[in-house]
Amino acid sequence: MKIDHRYHEPDPAAIKRTNKLYGPVSRYHRHKVFGMEHIPAAGRCIIAVNHSFATYDNALLSRKINEDTGRVVRSLADRSLFYVPSIGRAVAKSGAVPARPKVAEFLLSDREQLVLVAPGGMREALRPSSEKYKVCWESRKGFVRLALKTQTPIILSCCPGADDLYTVYENTLTKMVYQKYRLPVTAIRGLGLSLLPRPIKLVHYLSEPQLPPVVDVDNEIEFSNAVDQWHTELTSKMQKMLDEHQ
Repeated sequence: MKIDHRYHEPDPAAIKRTNKLYGPVSRYHRHKVFGMEHIPAAGRCIIAVNHSFATYDNALLSRKINEDTGRVVRSLADRSLFYVPSIGRAVAKSGAVPARPKVAEFLLSDREQLVLVAPGGMREALRPSSEKYKVCWESRKGFVRLALKTQTPIILSCCPGADDLYTVYENTLTKMVYQKYRLPVTAIRGLGLSLLPRPIKLVHYLSEPQLPPVVDVDNEIEFSNAVDQWHTELTSKMQKMLDEHQ
């Protein structure tokens, strides 16, 4: 089944190399995960995460899940990343896939895999530090539609400390460039006056699997209402997790 020409099956050797690469990063941030027991040993599951500017915090989560459970996390990554020949192929071999609904549905329905998604996307990642620890999922309902359609549980994962790795400054240029070109251009500061991320301890907190309500996907009104209601519930729960653990 050809679902996307940029799709690749993960390569165990590439995953092992990536895990090793992130080893020093994990130690630098004293990375930990609470709630690992909620990751299913088998079967489909969506892991919905908050999106920091640094982004790599969720690569640390994928690494930890793989090392502890042996399961490969298939991260939905920005499609533009896969157009960069060497980088695109490397991340694909490590388990990432283009962020397309058809690809995600294939991985869940046909492959029964773990799919990681950051619903807030680049918009959430670029929010200024004055808005840190805030969930920006207002109109991002694709992951909920996917879960309802495929009857897939959702595990919420928050990492509040990731918002402290950098200070992200608010400016009109950031919004203008992103809206027009979808490019992550912004002003940031890390450790001291450098771009080195601060040595913040990063901790991921995982919720219990949130089971999707059963709904008639062919009934557009019923399905739409179910999406809206569950999306509101999940967003509220994610915000409570961030508030509790920040």
